[in-house]
Amino acid sequence: MISKKLITLGTLAATVLVLGACNGDKKESKDSSSDSKTETSMSSSVDAVSGASISDKPEVIEKALSKDGNWIVAATADLTFDKDVTVAGEFHDKGEASGDIYRKLALYAQNSDKKVTAEYTVTVPQLIVETENFNIVNGTVKGDILVKANGFVLNGTKVEGNVTFEKEEYKTSATLDKEGAEITGETTVQ
Repeated sequence: MISKKLITLGTLAATVLVLGACNGDKKESKDSSSDSKTETSMSSSVDAVSGASISDKPEVIEKALSKDGNWIVAATADLTFDKDVTVAGEFHDKGEASGDIYRKLALYAQNSDKKVTAEYTVTVPQLIVETENFNIVNGTVKGDILVKANGFVLNGTKVEGNVTFEKEEYKTSATLDKEGAEITGETTVQ
């Protein structure tokens, strides 16, 4: 009985830390008023759990990034995909229809002081981004990224591969160097 309670408390504590990771980077949103709402929503709302997908399993993260997934997706370990992964669908900040179009992939964990304590690597042949305002925060993407939407953001993320934009418009609307983000390959337009 005691060990079940400890496991449950441990799982709850880990979930709170990961949810904290999902909101810890308040700088990535274009609307600063949205940033403070994200912090409050993620740290105090039970709805945040249903609005986020948090996992260390590639199949869970792949589904969460699909058109039937969530507005915020967080990896809790390094992930390897043996096929291309597509980020699809229209999502809104905090999962609310009235929120700005926005989606986030968090590749890090943080402590209660919002200090990043771990960063994760996603290894994928190609990440295909079809979702507008998709933001990858921290961590590393090993593989190529093909962007087919406006507003793509790399926020503290390292890409070990190429970033290709389907149109010049998508490249122009992108932010590829936020918080020290870097791309080791080429950045081009198809």
